[in-house]
This record gives sequence, structure tokens and C-alpha cells, in this order.
Amino acid sequence: MPDPSELYPRLSQAFSRKVFVAFVTGGDPSLADTRRYVRELADAGAGLVEIGVPFSDPTAEGPVIQDASMRALAAGTRLADLFDLVEQLRREDGLTIPLALMTYLNPVHHYGYGTFFTRAEQVGVDALIVPDLPYEEHGEVAELARAHHVALISMIAPTSADRVQMIARDAVGFIYLVSSLGVTGERAQITTDIGALVSQIRGVTDVPVAVGFGVSTPEQAAAMAQVADGVIIGSAIVRLIERDGSDADQAIQAFTRSIVAAIQA
Repeated sequence: MPDPSELYPRLSQAFSRKVFVAFVTGGDPSLADTRRYVRELADAGAGLVEIGVPFSDPTAEGPVIQDASMRALAAGTRLADLFDLVEQLRREDGLTIPLALMTYLNPVHHYGYGTFFTRAEQVGVDALIVPDLPYEEHGEVAELARAHHVALISMIAPTSADRVQMIARDAVGFIYLVSSLGVTGERAQITTDIGALVSQIRGVTDVPVAVGFGVSTPEQAAAMAQVADGVIIGSAIVRLIERDGSDADQAIQAFTRSIVAAIQA
């Protein structure tokens, strides 16, 4: 297999240090706002941004991101718009950090797998996260993704104890380690033994590990960064956008800087 730095150069570069992976829902409250917010996140120190593809049945998402999806869909946001958005960020705005799309399988299937990955490569998508794609069924999608230099991100959950090594062996780009059972959303405490899970993963691969689902504060982020390579936060950012709409710039910048400072301390 080719060296990961050749297949996924922006991801390899990003994970040369502790990474803050930030999530926004594409098109919430508008595509123009999302474009600006992604730039704000990058400028404030986020090393990778996930752009969520709004979907009518986001089963892995908590109410904050579900509501954001509904707002984006009501505004008319479609997958094709998000490809155009990534293209604008790359070609017009000169954004160089990795960008991932987080979507459910249905929109990819509807768009057409081959067409999807061809377009993703053209515009500069680095990674794809599909929460409802079972590991046992990921093979064909993974092959297409690899052919177009898009990392299909493996997700490992606390319930995956007997499957951790199997999933980790095939992982590329980075591993999305789910910190808590249930759906996305802010949590007061994270009780999963993340260190033990990361140790299991490290036993079979050196692919970077980023922890998400439930992380929302600098203190939680710092704790996760002690044992993992990156921290993923979505709901806390989406909540700021829900609160401030098109005027969330300063809140996003301040929050991002606080997380980056915590994980790189």
C-alpha cells in the first residue's frame, strides 16, 4: 500500500501535532456563513474541519446537530452545494487544512458512489466519515475512496471491544474514536476508559486517533489529548451557531482558541 503521506498528505501533515477537529453543519444557517465559519475555525487553530452533510434522518446525532440539519435542509442545502463550497474554500480562499465530509450512506448512494468520489477528489475533500456504514460492508466504498485519495474514516466505539483490532488494522487517515455511547452531544462527564481503547488500537496500527462524541470543554479536550492524537468537537460549535446565527464569528474564534490552547499545552 502507498505511504499515507502520499495518499492523504494534508491529513498526515495535520496529525504531526495534537489536532483540534471541528465540526459544522453545512448550510447552517447559510452556505455563505458555513464558508466563513470554516475559515474562522482554521484561522483560530483548528487543524481539520468536518462539514456535515444535512440529512433528514441523522441517527447518530443528538438534538443540536439534528436541528442544524433541519435548518440547513430548509434553506435548500444539498450535497452538490457542499462540494461547491469545498471547491471555493480551496481555490478561492486558499484553505490548506484537511476537510472532511460527514454524511450518512443514503446521500452518497443517491449521488452515485463513483460520481461522489470523483467530485470529492476534484474539489479537495480529504476524508469521508459515514456513521451508518458497517465495517463489514465498507470494502467497496473504501476501495473507491482510496482510488480517489479520500480517506474513509473508521469509527471505533466503546462497544467494539472485540472488534477494535480488526477495525483498526484497516484504518486510514485517522481513527474516529467514539468516547461515549449514544448520540452526539455535550456531556458533563466522559467515563469511558479512552486510554485503554487507544492502547488496544496502538497494538495494531500507528494511524492517528481522534476522540469525539461528548467532548465540549477545554478541560475535557485536554484530558482526551493526553492519550489521543486529536479531539473532535461538534455540538458545542453548532450550539454557538444556533444561538448567534450569522453573527457567531467571535464566539467560534474564542471557543476554538480555548480548545487549541488546552490540547497543545
